[in-house]
Amino acid sequence: MTDTLVVIQAAAAELSKSDLSAAGFGSQAASAAGGAYDILLLGPMASSLSSTAAGLGARTVFTMSSGELEAYTAEAYASAVEAFLEGRSWRLVAAATSSSTKEYFPRLAALLDVPMASDVLKVESSDSQRVVFTRAVFVGNLLATVELEAPRALVTCRASEFEPPAAAAEPSAIHEVEAPSELAHPGKSFVGIEAASSDRPDLKEADIIVSVGRGTRGLEEGIPLCEKLADTLGAALGATRAVVDAGWMANEFQIGQTGKIVAPEVYIAIGLSGSIQHLAGMRNSKTIVAINTDPEAPIFDVADFGLVADLFDAVPELTAALEKRGG
Repeated sequence: MTDTLVVIQAAAAELSKSDLSAAGFGSQAASAAGGAYDILLLGPMASSLSSTAAGLGARTVFTMSSGELEAYTAEAYASAVEAFLEGRSWRLVAAATSSSTKEYFPRLAALLDVPMASDVLKVESSDSQRVVFTRAVFVGNLLATVELEAPRALVTCRASEFEPPAAAAEPSAIHEVEAPSELAHPGKSFVGIEAASSDRPDLKEADIIVSVGRGTRGLEEGIPLCEKLADTLGAALGATRAVVDAGWMANEFQIGQTGKIVAPEVYIAIGLSGSIQHLAGMRNSKTIVAINTDPEAPIFDVADFGLVADLFDAVPELTAALEKRGG
């Protein structure tokens, strides 16, 4: 048993970057073990996404949906995957690290009584009895080697570390699987969700991110300048923990160890020093641009392009130059 199953929460109209990265992880893990990988689409959009998932090089794409999976709850999703795995054998069961998988994958590991590794950065080796991963510890300052010795293991991968798999020459077979009844916990029910809406791209999906720090001096001063720059670039807006703690921006914008992990094509850091905690959330960005008045700021150690300047002068000038070029 050396095959890998990738579980994707099918709740949106299209596969996200994290979903594609999870498929890339599955392909790598299966290749390391000399096996194949399969995909389980779980949720209300499973059937709609199956044709897209079939082009990712998996051996088989399974779809499972039911009324109890329409709205996410950890108990229902863990029970659904447990039921799906009954009588089936995969060496690894994997998913991208997310707020959902952080909640229901540990529950699934407990239900299956198998070991689990979270937020994995690299697959070192895999065979029928042992898998070896690399994951970051101590805010990314150290790398730990994790060995799981068991016939089956669960793993979540950091999406920013894995590229989507190459397009398949032939589409995968698609199998619809009937979901069992009574998935939800009898003492828990979904009440509702409050989601902020924005015309800007989602942080996890954006190709360009403009991130603001305490040096912007808040909503009445520098943040509006950065928002205009983000809109000119069609970019997402992010923030450091200091900005969120000050109440200038909501928690959903926070990037870093205790926020979101991102890896856009371009990351523009404005008025932020680059603490270890923040760097842990964005250091894998393809190109990092930093604007700060302090030439010794740690952000310049990871930046590809750095500008030592007052953001209140530099950002408007940059925005104006971009507007002249059409964004």
